[in-house]
Amino acid sequence: MTNEIRCLDVSKRYMGDGVDTEALQNVNVMFTKGELTAIIGPSGSGKSTLLSLIGTLDQPTAGHILYDNEDIMKASKKKMADFRFNEIGFVFQQFHLLPTLTAVENVMVPLFGRNVSYSKQKRAKEALEQVGLLNKMNALPSQLSGGQQQRVAIARAIVHKPSWLLADEPTGNLDTETGERIFDLLTRLHEEDNCTVLYVTHDVTLASKADRIITMQDGQVLQEKQGVIK
Repeated sequence: MTNEIRCLDVSKRYMGDGVDTEALQNVNVMFTKGELTAIIGPSGSGKSTLLSLIGTLDQPTAGHILYDNEDIMKASKKKMADFRFNEIGFVFQQFHLLPTLTAVENVMVPLFGRNVSYSKQKRAKEALEQVGLLNKMNALPSQLSGGQQQRVAIARAIVHKPSWLLADEPTGNLDTETGERIFDLLTRLHEEDNCTVLYVTHDVTLASKADRIITMQDGQVLQEKQGVIK
């Protein structure tokens, strides 16, 4: 179980049509197990890029990301995939549910191709029960509301019981009331399952509920401050 993630002088450059874009520039930041951390900033500030690098979905152009002092980025593809499966759960703004699969089948997707010691379907049902959607287990995404689809996506993210839950604008496509319910679900998972949550948001109200708030601008960490006192 990873207890600490550190970004050391992390930069990320994208190239497209001959133009270099510096998404991140020498970012130094640390995340500790047990925190609820909000990452805020204007569009293009590097929030989502930072989250994808932390989750090993992408690799930095320069710098290091250490997971308990180990640089997973230098590991083999298999070891990196195993690390991601064991440690990381993702929730995206776009739900990314497969339209031809039922809710329970969508939740099982991260378990496909994995040798696990438990019943995959039973674990998926347990995850759906956690998000209050066991009664919708056989529904297709098209038969669910936006909030329900996001809850299925959260169930999919936690089905393998990750240590870290990374949420990229998880309420961005939802109305305010539904978004608040989704955020309440994330905080409940954080408190009850001891799941560390890092979430990117434009919503200042939701950000203010975090233990720590990281503000980004122009690919750099502008400020870190304590959030709500719990």
